[in-house]
Amino acid sequence: MKFFPDMQTVFEIGFVSIKWYAVLILTGAFLAYYLSLRNLKKMGYSSSKMDDLFFGALLSGVVGARLWFVLFYDVQYYLSNPLEILQMWEGGLAIQGGLVGGVIFAYFFTKKNKMNFIRLADAVFPNILVAQAIGRWGNFANQEAFGRAVDASYFEGWPTFIANHMFIQGAYREPTFLYESVLNIVGFLLIVLVYKRFSKVRRGDMVYAYLMWYGVIRFFIEGLRSDSLMFFGLRSAQIVSIIFIILGVLGSLGVFRRFYKQQKPVILFDFDGTLMDTEPAILETYRRIFAKYQPETELTKEMELSFLGPTLWQTFERYFPGHDADALVKEYREINFELHKTLVQPMDKAKEVIKQLKAEGYPVGIVSSKLQDAVKLASDMFEMTDDFDVILGLDDVKTPKPNPEGLFKACKQLNRGHDALIYVGDTVTDVQTAKNAGAYSVAIVSNEHRRQDLIDSKPNKVIDHLEEILEIVKEDVEWTYNMM
Repeated sequence: MKFFPDMQTVFEIGFVSIKWYAVLILTGAFLAYYLSLRNLKKMGYSSSKMDDLFFGALLSGVVGARLWFVLFYDVQYYLSNPLEILQMWEGGLAIQGGLVGGVIFAYFFTKKNKMNFIRLADAVFPNILVAQAIGRWGNFANQEAFGRAVDASYFEGWPTFIANHMFIQGAYREPTFLYESVLNIVGFLLIVLVYKRFSKVRRGDMVYAYLMWYGVIRFFIEGLRSDSLMFFGLRSAQIVSIIFIILGVLGSLGVFRRFYKQQKPVILFDFDGTLMDTEPAILETYRRIFAKYQPETELTKEMELSFLGPTLWQTFERYFPGHDADALVKEYREINFELHKTLVQPMDKAKEVIKQLKAEGYPVGIVSSKLQDAVKLASDMFEMTDDFDVILGLDDVKTPKPNPEGLFKACKQLNRGHDALIYVGDTVTDVQTAKNAGAYSVAIVSNEHRRQDLIDSKPNKVIDHLEEILEIVKEDVEWTYNMM
């Protein structure tokens, strides 16, 4: 094995060699993937789904980048020597073709998986600048993407390895690869750390910022290069850059939003304390259980608040560690179901709000930590069951809240993705569930003792009355937690 036998090669084993070009291209791609995955997890996307997207887009991007190069460099030569089309390790990948290939795959992937393409693109596109910045050093290794001839004095004070490797075709060449690499990093930092944090970005704005930034720098740097791909006498990269700039400007001005109607969000509700006032029945049931099995225990307000939100099993395992939780749950349910007749009633205006949302075309459903039969018992009592498009209880999921499985499952049953989703609940756990799904979180204060905890959990909205939902849905925002 030989390490670094020349400037283009990392190591050789017999007839097999690993080129810096391939290593740097893949390093940039995987770093962009890592940065994107962090964003996408916050949006509620699974790692496995993102793996499928990444590898498909990477393969499509490589194919697109190679075909773009072949098409605009010397298509007749490659048609005469078709096997050389496959020799990508020798260089010859056009970044803009890679973007086109990757975007085409991602578009169809998101459509198939009921994901919002623009929302996903917002999370990914700025990170492509990092991949491009690293990939440009692969061009340096292959002595590509260079500029005009310059005097040797240009490289005074530069690292020797750069100066020596920029001696190409009998002259020192301007390192345009380096200009673009540095400006890509600058663009990434400006978009992610400045524009995203200090501007009220809308869905698509991160994509448009990328298109404008990359379009401008590529247009001017391409004008300095000596090895540009040409199209009818024009530099093809500059043509595409102009298109990028136009699309970015129009998009940032909101022109494209006029051509598509924003989809109404799915609205999912917790049940206890959100749609149904079950607190009196819950507390009275626990009082009877404690009176029977722990008569010496005096229930405090803090303990009573802890009963609201967790599953029955979680509560009994916490307060009755030596008892059979399943048996206690069975006894609790018998008592609680009987108390429903006298102590349970809908939250104020709950029936009216749900009926109006349905009349306005919003898909509505329930995702609760109660068992489904308990949810339907109360909703049937007040003739509300038929108003919901989906009702999921604890027995419908493998993992309870704050895991967002129930929200995702409800969206799937509604044949919708979760990229426009509102979740309404009355506990910190409900807020965290919405965040874990990347959903728009609305916290309703049904118990004043929990107000500050709900505020501290930082939902998108805190409300006191369900009727406020009818005004919230009229707001011109993206129905996601991170507002993108």
